[in-house]
Amino acid sequence: MQPEHLQFGGGASVTVLHPLVAIGVVMAVVLILALPRHKVIPPFLLAFLSIPIGQVIVLGGVHFTMHQILILTVLARMAAFPGSASEGRFAGGFNALDRVVVLWSLSAFIVVSLQWIETQATIKSLGDLIVSLGGYLAVRFLIPDREALLRTVKVLAVICVIQGACMVSEQFTHQNVFSFAGAASPTIRDGHIRSEGVMGSLWGGVFGGVLVPMFFWLWKEGKSRMAACVGLTGATAMAFASHASTSWLACGAALGGLCFWPLRRQMRLLRWGIVVTLVGLHLVMHGPVWSLIEKIDLTGGSSNYHRYMLVDNCVRHFSDWWLLGYKNYGDWGFDMWDLCNQFVAVALTGGLITLILFIAIYSRSFAAIGNARKEVEGDRAQEWLLWCLGSSLFANVMASFGINYMVHLAMALFAVLACVSVVTLSAKQAAVRDIDSTVEFSLASAPGTTGNYLPLREIR
Repeated sequence: MQPEHLQFGGGASVTVLHPLVAIGVVMAVVLILALPRHKVIPPFLLAFLSIPIGQVIVLGGVHFTMHQILILTVLARMAAFPGSASEGRFAGGFNALDRVVVLWSLSAFIVVSLQWIETQATIKSLGDLIVSLGGYLAVRFLIPDREALLRTVKVLAVICVIQGACMVSEQFTHQNVFSFAGAASPTIRDGHIRSEGVMGSLWGGVFGGVLVPMFFWLWKEGKSRMAACVGLTGATAMAFASHASTSWLACGAALGGLCFWPLRRQMRLLRWGIVVTLVGLHLVMHGPVWSLIEKIDLTGGSSNYHRYMLVDNCVRHFSDWWLLGYKNYGDWGFDMWDLCNQFVAVALTGGLITLILFIAIYSRSFAAIGNARKEVEGDRAQEWLLWCLGSSLFANVMASFGINYMVHLAMALFAVLACVSVVTLSAKQAAVRDIDSTVEFSLASAPGTTGNYLPLREIR
């Protein structure tokens, strides 16, 4: 059964805030409010991704984490942003991906509230809504253009090298540098140390793994090669120091996605090939195709059977959760309360509609990337950026089968999604400019009534 103190997220009954964390948050808040918009993303992410999740202020029995305070600060600045049109706040306006994220967040909040019909559950859901919807809108607002995107990837590189160095040090000292702020101490599984860092072993390792493609893109950005090397080194260190199969799988999926670059024009065929293969395996295997999860053990000490049983129970108990989720999933078997699968966690807490919307986030993102790549075909720099974003999303999908997304990892995903919106908008604008140039050239070359070609200025 799920421990009672974790039922609604747990947390301290009094304020837990280290003075250094408090100073860091105050500095970040000042910078968020004072800096120009396109320069705010570095201090926001640096503070957000360097604070352990247990640092909270308790007011009237309600927990306000430092992460929620940072998000609310950005939202306050966004609300005060001049102009009422969404185009001013979000690059290209509110697009299809934005709408899906909003619907997914609201659906999760509504279903959990209806499922429990308890005040504490609603308060917990409001906190989750601040992180999911508020966190996404915050980074969407703070990444309005390519310049901010570049800054985002560079600051993620800095975060990775800091966290990576600290996680590697845990392998030798058996001490977590961030334990003063409530971060967990390193654990030992089957004789191997699993470094924790700020985010925890699984989440920290996956965080580094899914960002690897973005640092490969950074390598191609001329003067950014030092940042790319720093990011790749730190991300790899985070993944391997966590000594978790899910982290290694995320890193492998990221690299695998990059390796498919030569097949970028045959992705439809590849996707259908994967679908046919999975269906074929399901028909010939002794167990269901999702039992392949049980076979994945990259470290020799993974709880792969537990992850298989999570998916299996979710499928078998579809009638229990499809409408409004299901709160008694802990009764399905040993440790079934530990939802270390993002898709299963979304399904059981939010029902079928919320799960469909969550999958639609990835579907919309991949579709936008694919369409944008076709529009800029021939521009290898733009194509490579889009491909790296797609590889990062693919790594997130693979990692989701072995982990549920906590606040730090969710913010990394939201940052990638915001970058997708910016880059696909840039690709559309480039395609429009190319069309306009072609039309102008055709008009300039149109024969005049006397058989001569009229100058462009006369046709206009």
